[in-house]
Amino acid sequence: MKTMFRLPLVVLAALLLFVSASAQAQQTPRYKDVVVENPNAEADMKVVSDFINALVSGDLAKARSLASPTYIGRGPAATDSANVDKVIQNWQGNHKTQSDRKVTFVTQTFKVLSGALKGNWVSLWGDYTFTQAGKTIKFPFQYTAGVADGKILGDRIYYDVLSIYTQLGFKVTPPETSKK
Repeated sequence: MKTMFRLPLVVLAALLLFVSASAQAQQTPRYKDVVVENPNAEADMKVVSDFINALVSGDLAKARSLASPTYIGRGPAATDSANVDKVIQNWQGNHKTQSDRKVTFVTQTFKVLSGALKGNWVSLWGDYTFTQAGKTIKFPFQYTAGVADGKILGDRIYYDVLSIYTQLGFKVTPPETSKK
């Protein structure tokens, strides 16, 4: 008797799973319906590459000229954000403490057709190296910038801050645990 009661529940559960998966598949647009080739690929990649190279080389006036007046940079932490003035100020500080700055990267670009991320985007994947306090620091980063009319509208950068600190000699000390 129990077996007969379980069979309809299993069939019903399978049917609900199928209907749910079918509905979700219909709601999720296909990649090529949302993301296409960037029509300004070369120009947009040049703007972003020039911006990053200007920051690293110390040509902060050029970097500023490549950012939109409404530019907002985000990262590496989810809560980090800065306007162009703050980004320039941060790089002025970097140039006081860092030497032998080098950046290498590859670029890729795409256009999002709809939604909150609509627009032309350029992504960089690379490594940043510098010397500070006699130590050479190297770390990978990922950077993506929205570009329009030859200006960077905003960006997001990701890198491992803890890796930089440990390369500089900082130690991570776990909190003391209470003994009971």
